[in-house]
Amino acid sequence: MEKTLRGVGVSHGVAIGQVRHMGTAVLEPPAHQIPTEDAPREQARARQAVDAVAADLIARGTLAGGEAQAVLEAQALMAQDPELMADVERRIAVGSSAERAVYDAFAAYRALLASAGEYLAGRVADLDDVRNRIVARLLGVPMPGVPDSDEPYVLFARDLAPADTALLDPTLVLGFVTEEGGPTSHSAILARAMGVPAVVALPNATEVAEGVVVAVDGSSGEVLIAPSASMQDELRQLAAERKAALAASSGPGRTSDGHLVPLLANVGGPADVPAALEAGAEGVGLFRTEFLFLDDSKRAPSEEAQFEAYRKVLEAFPEGRVVVRVLDAGADKPLEFLTPADEPNPALGVRGLRTLLEHPEVLQTQLRALAKAADGLPVHLEVMAPMVADRADAKAFAQACREAGLQAKFGAMVEIPSAALRARAILEEVEFLSLGTNDLAQYTFAADRQVGALARLQDPWQPALLDLIAAAAGAAKAAGKSCGVCGEAAADPLLACVLTGLGVTSLSMGSASIPYVRASLATFTLAQCQRAAEAARAADSAEEARIAAQQVLSGE
Repeated sequence: MEKTLRGVGVSHGVAIGQVRHMGTAVLEPPAHQIPTEDAPREQARARQAVDAVAADLIARGTLAGGEAQAVLEAQALMAQDPELMADVERRIAVGSSAERAVYDAFAAYRALLASAGEYLAGRVADLDDVRNRIVARLLGVPMPGVPDSDEPYVLFARDLAPADTALLDPTLVLGFVTEEGGPTSHSAILARAMGVPAVVALPNATEVAEGVVVAVDGSSGEVLIAPSASMQDELRQLAAERKAALAASSGPGRTSDGHLVPLLANVGGPADVPAALEAGAEGVGLFRTEFLFLDDSKRAPSEEAQFEAYRKVLEAFPEGRVVVRVLDAGADKPLEFLTPADEPNPALGVRGLRTLLEHPEVLQTQLRALAKAADGLPVHLEVMAPMVADRADAKAFAQACREAGLQAKFGAMVEIPSAALRARAILEEVEFLSLGTNDLAQYTFAADRQVGALARLQDPWQPALLDLIAAAAGAAKAAGKSCGVCGEAAADPLLACVLTGLGVTSLSMGSASIPYVRASLATFTLAQCQRAAEAARAADSAEEARIAAQQVLSGE
């Protein structure tokens, strides 16, 4: 019987095929005491298993190459984390077997990650995979993995670890669906890198029967179970039309009547630049500089190391626009040398600009490195602060930029409702705004992005969120300044049209989404986008807003 399930689309495209499940059973070893004299031998076994798993992950990364290699090498570092290994050895010293000590130590670390915000919670699946591989090696049992098949299929799983997704064969794996994960999980990142349609956070995904035919729409997040032959034909036709539209779409982002909407890329460092250039990005709308700091949570990278990374990105976009977000530490991106370890609620604590204003030396080093990196280049550098709450924050950041001798535009991210509501005052101090819709939704609805039960409140189509975006964009227009969007909302081809209708002046997204958004914008006039935006804001729910905009743009 045909039915439709909805998850979160994280990688564009349509896949139609039979379901194949990947086993993800957790190997829980028995809890029994070992003799004290066996502790050294068990500790040695644990270290050997950890080293072997880390070596295997590195080897898989070398074979996979590209972005997958970086992900797998990060997983290998996770396996060999000194504090985690010390915890394993402590547990063995008081009587646990090697496999049980690994299981319990990883469980404790898992709980910390799961409660630490979106970025770190998104690494839980990676940690689980490392644990399972180590325990399996200690128990001498095989690890469950990707199913063997000679025929193309759609892969279903509770979640996918980098070690599995990195080596997926795109000629066999048509797409994949997971019960867990989110837009920032490694499953999503690698799906986009592979160009494989994917849907995550689909409730009860693992209960879909093996062998049943499904249709996965990685744009809408819809998964059709047992679609009819006619529906399959219709979806294939839609996929062909999308592909043709992508092929025909090139050049700068613009509506069909010529209204320019620059399409920019979100990047984390120089390694992301080639994909951005290949997708036709007109610049960078969000350079997440915190990834330079996350490599070593105990100390900040030197000014020279920062300069080299910034220079590579700036050089890639001569005469283009590059928007750099200064360090966004705290909450889901804690740094041992910088952020408090005992905050009761890090998401509402000292994070983003608040952290940098408490540690001005870190901010000044970063701003000097940026000034040095931009020196002599024709690039249009813009620098923005995360978590700006009011005019005082914006003023303090602009003053810091001037003190560092930075020749660039200074801006503020709008991630807190107060910033959207008081955007006009903030724009007295800075030259542009950039809407971080992920955090803006979280703070607007008091809904943690990691709580699946609150998913409807995190939907970027929520009318209240659209109202805040419209307020910020309107304030920027009145001031003669720009207001872009750099959250996941910008990657939705339909919502991109609505954002344009709300007055947003640029859209920044993962590189793989740029061709889809460019093709969508080119289909409609600015007036159509504005009418769609009005219809969406008049709705009472995210789903109604989406339908209303679609009806306007399709002429219904």
